[in-house]
Amino acid sequence: MKSEPDDLSIDDLAAAPAQAFEWTGVRNYQARNYMRDLMQPGDRLLFWHSSCPRPGIAGLAEIVAAAGPDSSQFDPGSPYFDPRSDPSSPRWLSVSVRFVARTPLVSPAELRRHPALADMVVLRRGNRLSVMPVTAQEWNYLMEEVL
Repeated sequence: MKSEPDDLSIDDLAAAPAQAFEWTGVRNYQARNYMRDLMQPGDRLLFWHSSCPRPGIAGLAEIVAAAGPDSSQFDPGSPYFDPRSDPSSPRWLSVSVRFVARTPLVSPAELRRHPALADMVVLRRGNRLSVMPVTAQEWNYLMEEVL
């Protein structure tokens, strides 16, 4: 899961390790569907800093609540407000995440140096989704060889 550190960083999660943070603002149907269909409480995730001077994996978090309505879509004061979203049939979903650990920052360039990670969705050119799947093989390799 990618986040701009100015909005939500691994340091924010680490400062409140017991707190669940709602992952708001996902406004892409494919990313929404990944959250809805693939993420379950207890799943671990790579916390990726994006749109910053040093992007890459910054830590680990876990899903603590399955996908439900994204509260920001109904908040007129939110930059993620969607006036077309109906509370009885929400268009946008979010999951809640909690801090697990900081990791050394691992840049996209560093990840590309590992042939076992060549097919990672996040490393594909032009892929800008904020939520992307990681295979079990990729996860295991990252945990054993990279992080």
